Amino acid sequence: MTVVVRELNVYPVKSAGGTPLTGAEVLPEGFRNDRAFMLVRPDGRHLSQREVPRMALLRPSYDGVKLTVEFAGTGPDGPLVHSASGDGPVLDVTVHGNPCQGVDQGDEAAGWFTAALGRECRLVRFTGRRPTKVGGTVKFADEFPLLVVSVESLEELNSRLDEPLPMNRFRPNIVLEGLGAWGEDTVRTLRIGGVELELVKPCARCVITTTDQETAVKGREPLRTLATYRTLVFPDGDRGVIFGQNAVPRALGTISVGDAVEVTRLG
Repeated sequence: MTVVVRELNVYPVKSAGGTPLTGAEVLPEGFRNDRAFMLVRPDGRHLSQREVPRMALLRPSYDGVKLTVEFAGTGPDGPLVHSASGDGPVLDVTVHGNPCQGVDQGDEAAGWFTAALGRECRLVRFTGRRPTKVGGTVKFADEFPLLVVSVESLEELNSRLDEPLPMNRFRPNIVLEGLGAWGEDTVRTLRIGGVELELVKPCARCVITTTDQETAVKGREPLRTLATYRTLVFPDGDRGVIFGQNAVPRALGTISVGDAVEVTRLG
């Protein structure tokens, strides 16, 4: 089978829109600059599209120095252009109740995001280290460094829907073509050039997948349809509606759209 990389995406601000890439540097925490920033409530809890669907309208890009965020809705005048700060106050914050820390990025950034979302919040930049239970690290990602999905899985799902959905509903880092529908479920390790990834756990999907990433309008799909045939009971007894595989880098390097992918182990 011939498998290739079709899309690469990074998400500089957790739960905001993604930035498509032609090439990405793979680090222990996933793609460079992925989930480097996060919006938090006054009590330090992370803000997400689960509660604020308008976050889908945030369009960030980050070059490691400057964070630029366009907003596709009504709110602030003009984009935010922010020089990332590493020496502001360090705040204790949480991601799904898990403690971590972020450097506060100041009142100007906080005011811009508050105006865009209509919700008091502050922008923080990740600091410290968050190891995962299966190796690798994350910044403000939920639990794993990378999310891998296949083109054919989306095509199979769309064949069951009244209206097809774009891939951005699932917010993947790496989109592969050639594995076949749900082929990512059967892969344990794969190699892209010098980069090796281990696919460690199916990704249980949340209500963010029901938010249109272009309009922030919420619906019922794809969870309603996926639940009829893609529900999995995990070893700990939890149930989840599955789409895609969480992955951990085992060998690091750079990958690009169009790269050939070698499946090195099934499992």
